[in-house]
Amino acid sequence: MKHDPTLAVAPMIDWTDRHCRFFHRQLTRRARLYTEMIVADAAVHGDRLRLLGFDAAEHPVALQLGGSDPAKLAEAARIGEGFGYDEINLNCGCPSDRVQSGTFGACLMRTPEVVGRCVEAMKHAVGLPVTVKCRIGVDDQDSGPALDALADAVFSAGCDGLWVHARKAWLQGLSPKENREIPPLDYGRVGRLKARMPDRFIGINGGIGSLSEAADHLRHLDGAMIGRAAYQTPAMLAAVDGLLEGKPNPETDLFALLEPMADYAARHIHAGGRLSHVARHMVGLFHGRAGARRFRQILSEDAAKPGAGVEVLRRAFAAVAEAEAARAA
Repeated sequence: MKHDPTLAVAPMIDWTDRHCRFFHRQLTRRARLYTEMIVADAAVHGDRLRLLGFDAAEHPVALQLGGSDPAKLAEAARIGEGFGYDEINLNCGCPSDRVQSGTFGACLMRTPEVVGRCVEAMKHAVGLPVTVKCRIGVDDQDSGPALDALADAVFSAGCDGLWVHARKAWLQGLSPKENREIPPLDYGRVGRLKARMPDRFIGINGGIGSLSEAADHLRHLDGAMIGRAAYQTPAMLAAVDGLLEGKPNPETDLFALLEPMADYAARHIHAGGRLSHVARHMVGLFHGRAGARRFRQILSEDAAKPGAGVEVLRRAFAAVAEAEAARAA
C-alpha cells in the first residue's frame, strides 16, 4: 500500500499547546500537528474545553493520549472525536517520572499485549485513524525484538500507523531531557521495521534538525516528525507544503504573520488569557535574521508583563523590519 508522505510536528509537553499549533498552522497547511500528551483520566474527568479545545484553523490535528487502561483510553478517544480531532495517537514513548508512576508512556514498550488491547479498544470506539508513537525499546531491552513485538501487537489490533522515536528510553538514570539527547539514534532500526512491514505506515522521529533531513527519511519511510527544531526555528515550516507537493516554495513573507497572530492574540486576551501564552511560541520566528535578538527580547520580556496587549507583537515585528532596513541601507 502506498502512503502519502507525511511531515509532522512532534507532540511536546509544555510546547505544542493550542496557541503553538495555531501559530504553526499559519506557516504550513500540510504538516500534521499533534497536541501535548493528554492523560486519558484528565480527558475523561478534567476540564475538557481547557484540555482539548482547539481552533478550527489547526486541522489536520491529532490528539495524543497517555494511559494504559483500554476502557479509559476508549472513552478519551470518543471525547476527542467529539471535539473534532483528525487522529488519535497513543503515547508509548514518554520517559518522564509521571508516566512511570502511572505505568504508561515508554513503560508500555515492555507490555506490547497491553498496547494492542488499548489500540483495539480505541479503534472500536472511534471512526478516526488510531496511531501509536513509541521508542525502539527501553532500558536493557534488545531493540530488535522489542520494536517488532510492539509493531506486531498494534498492527494486529488495527493500528493505522506507527511513529518511532529512533532512540531507546532509559527509565532509570536519565532525565526526560537526557532521554532526548543521550541514547544514540538508530535510524537503521526503523528502516528495518519498514522493510519488514512495507504496507504499513511507519514514520520516524528523533534528531531531525532540518527539512532536508526529513526529506531524506521520506525517501524510505512514510513519515518524518520534527520536534525541537520546528519549535525553535519555526520558519522552516513555511517550506513543508512545497516539500510534500514536490513544488518550489515561494519566498515566505514572515511579516504577513503579524495580523493573523495579532487577531488571534487579541481574541485570547479578550477571553481572559495573557499575551505571553501566545507570544512565547513565536520567539524563534526570525532566527538568524537581523533584529532576531531584539524580537526575542520583546516577546520574552514585554509580552509577559501584566496587561500586555497586541501592540507588543507589532513592536517586535517592527524591530525586525527596522533592523533589516538598516542592514540593507
